[in-house]
Amino acid sequence: MDASVAVSELVEVSTQVVEVVIVGPGGAVEAARTAGDERAAALAAHGAELLAEAASIRADGPSVERVHVDTERGSLVAVTDGERTAVATTVAEPTLGLVAYDLRTALARVREDNA
Repeated sequence: MDASVAVSELVEVSTQVVEVVIVGPGGAVEAARTAGDERAAALAAHGAELLAEAASIRADGPSVERVHVDTERGSLVAVTDGERTAVATTVAEPTLGLVAYDLRTALARVREDNA
């Protein structure tokens, strides 16, 4: 599935996701539902930084596949499948497991199309 279709389906299904980007293997934004290109790039960068920082903390452990940060206004969730990354902002107090599942599903759909 094309990344833009996966993003559209994700936003349609998940009422807790406010913004979302899918970042490709080279670090470029493949698809986004944000307030603009600058916001999409910033969201992608924040997700990459959080995943990298978490990986550095667990350098000898299993790879980091998900990171989330909670704030009063919502959360930022980053999920990676090792090739692509999905990063989303959410409403306040989301069901994080469900948001992560939705992001993983979107990544799997894109991966199937590119296999």
